[in-house]
Amino acid sequence: MVRSKTIPQQTIKNILTLRYNPTKKSLIPKKTWKDFVEKSISNPVDFVERSIKSNIENSIKNSKAKVAVALSSGVDSTLVLTLLKKTYPAIPVSTISVKFAESIDESKHAAKIAQKFDVDHHVLYIENYLAELPAAINIIKQPFWDLHWYHIVKKAKTLSKFLVSGDGGDELFGGYTFRYEKFLSLTKKNSSPLVKVKAYLQCHERDWVLDQKDLFGSRASFSWKEIHSKLLPYFDNSLHPLSQVFLADFNGKLLYNWIPLNTAFHRHFEVKPVTPILSKNMISFATHIPVNLKYDQKRNIGKLILRQILQKYSLEKMLIKKKQGFTVNTINLWKSHGYDLCSYYLSDARIIQDKWISKDWIHKHFRKNDLDIRYVNKFLGLLALEVWYRLFITKEMKPTITLA
Repeated sequence: MVRSKTIPQQTIKNILTLRYNPTKKSLIPKKTWKDFVEKSISNPVDFVERSIKSNIENSIKNSKAKVAVALSSGVDSTLVLTLLKKTYPAIPVSTISVKFAESIDESKHAAKIAQKFDVDHHVLYIENYLAELPAAINIIKQPFWDLHWYHIVKKAKTLSKFLVSGDGGDELFGGYTFRYEKFLSLTKKNSSPLVKVKAYLQCHERDWVLDQKDLFGSRASFSWKEIHSKLLPYFDNSLHPLSQVFLADFNGKLLYNWIPLNTAFHRHFEVKPVTPILSKNMISFATHIPVNLKYDQKRNIGKLILRQILQKYSLEKMLIKKKQGFTVNTINLWKSHGYDLCSYYLSDARIIQDKWISKDWIHKHFRKNDLDIRYVNKFLGLLALEVWYRLFITKEMKPTITLA
């Protein structure tokens, strides 16, 4: 079979290890450690609220326009819905939440929040999360499998030309509390930059597997040293350790996964994104906010400023204490669809034939009973890579095919 083009080694290694590809050109400017130097800030709560309202007003510019809101029932989406209604009290709103088969169902909580604002609520039920993977990958042109935003934007297209979301709240206001707690437990004040890089990767352990190096074939030439070198600049500076984490998070999945993938879906379905937390002035402001205004280490609670705004409107009590977000249960997905799909597509995988992925690694882990979630995620990543490869490299797959 003739391969239509070659691909950079970095693409496959980055996406299967970091879940993003920093060799791509980012849509918004990358930040340096100087952008995260703490500044003394007065009335940050007022500034954030005013900024979100202003961005909503400038983005929509019509109090009668129909607007869709991605509502997960977490801090960010609840906040933007709240301030949307404060900015345009009479605006017609349709909220969208997602219910994945055999996964934690948070759509009921979202429905209660929607009811509070008397808006039209839609629950998008997805039985087979992988069914439209070829169509989604064909839009983003990158080999990712965790593409829930495809379904949300596709639904939003039927409701409005605007889609409002709380994107950026986790990265800019300290939402990944489970990672911060673990990172601090793995490092000390005088830890070297390399030790902090390794600790940071440990906090993202669902993105890679213990024998990650053995996963790749000879053509990939994988090395952990190469991965570490990409992250070292974020931890080799005088910032507070958690500010270093915020810097790495901003320049990681946010810049090279969430934003480019979501943007591709918005453009494809011709839906205008309204992301007030990611406005230019908000980013410039939030990156300089002191760590203690974002994250309470003793209580392990983040997004302190955003929570204060919700408290002002007596809404924080409606939030789920342990928020999962739009998250599918990958173990159950593996049992219902993932195993069979991987068995079919990876048994004669082009990514193995072309020596990007190790055949021995596949055989070693595939038929294990009670496969660890990290390996399940990795197999789903390999499935996405194989689909992408067949779409864009061998060109033998059509994006209209359904994986069932």
